[in-house]
Amino acid sequence: MNNQIQQRIDRLKSYGQSLAGANVAYREDWGTIYFGLIGKQFGMMSPEANDDAIITLKNKPEVNEELREQYSEAIIPGYYANKTHWNSIRLAADEVTDEQIEQLILTSYELVYQKLTKKQKEELTTL
Repeated sequence: MNNQIQQRIDRLKSYGQSLAGANVAYREDWGTIYFGLIGKQFGMMSPEANDDAIITLKNKPEVNEELREQYSEAIIPGYYANKTHWNSIRLAADEVTDEQIEQLILTSYELVYQKLTKKQKEELTTL
């Protein structure tokens, strides 16, 4: 099971890094894998592959509620995060596919991107 979770962690890290300007790296002071965009967080993920491993992502409050209801075994209110704007997804759960999590990573990234200044967005296009 841990091997499957590790593969999932590796895949989601790679996907996050593929987004323009995204920085996905282990953040020692938090003990987590940090997903950032110009210093703004759009996700965090457990670094160890175990049954408790999660990824926490931002979304619109109403969407977060729907996801928690639809995937009650896999998606919970954001761990160590604002429970309205963040959800945590259990990486050991099969209910939510890798593709669905990748879409949620993209949504979280886009929500943060929308809040960037015009100058910051222009910097991203020159990367």
